[in-house]
Amino acid sequence: MEVHVSDFADIPDPLSLERQVCFALSVASRNVIAVYRPLLEPMGLTHPQYLVMLALWEHAPLAVKDLSRMLQLDPGTLSPLLKRLEAGGLVRRERDTNDERALAVVLTAAGKDLRAEAEKIPPAIVARLGMGLDELQHLHESLMRVIAAANSANGHGAA
Repeated sequence: MEVHVSDFADIPDPLSLERQVCFALSVASRNVIAVYRPLLEPMGLTHPQYLVMLALWEHAPLAVKDLSRMLQLDPGTLSPLLKRLEAGGLVRRERDTNDERALAVVLTAAGKDLRAEAEKIPPAIVARLGMGLDELQHLHESLMRVIAAANSANGHGAA
């Protein structure tokens, strides 16, 4: 897609903070994660740990490299998250049965059991945000397109 400075001629101030996609995404991310915090704290999870658990509840066991790719986190960021989840008794890291050189992340019984409590989170988030489920699903679809476009622009391909 070719974009020119002239495409912005009708926008009063294209450098206005309020017009920046990066600003809106950054503030929205911080504020939405803050809405999750009081729901996750009783479960003993931070938001990044919750994302790890979501991936594992859906796909466990997972090779660490696959989990890293799925969450779009580099291994150096993922490793401390896994260590804390392991210390909390929710996951175990063990040799991948498909590749002895690689580590896989496996849910413990406590990690599996936590899913039942976590199932209360999505409806609670929708209620706390006071937005319709359709609106949030549309926003999610738009954000997934933004993620794909940003990955492509950064040379990472579609994730």
